[in-house]
Amino acid sequence: MKACPRTVTIDDSEIREALSECVATIVNAVRVALERTPPELSADISDRGIVLTGGGALLKNLDKRIREETGLRFPSRMIRWRRWCSAREKC
Repeated sequence: MKACPRTVTIDDSEIREALSECVATIVNAVRVALERTPPELSADISDRGIVLTGGGALLKNLDKRIREETGLRFPSRMIRWRRWCSAREKC
């Protein structure tokens, strides 16, 4: 028996659930990096913020979740070519 392509409808809650572990890993990695950052660089991060790049930066409200879970109030920016930036020399 061969499988035929079919259409399946899923809602955003199912997508959120499927991505939740990956997003938690990203947020935890940011938290650990911030904890290990020397105080003189932490001040720069507080002032200038962080830049989200790569495909994960396309996730809606990722910047908000990082701010909420790290407890820090810093600006975050998403660059125009964030999808490819992590693989390119220049962003």
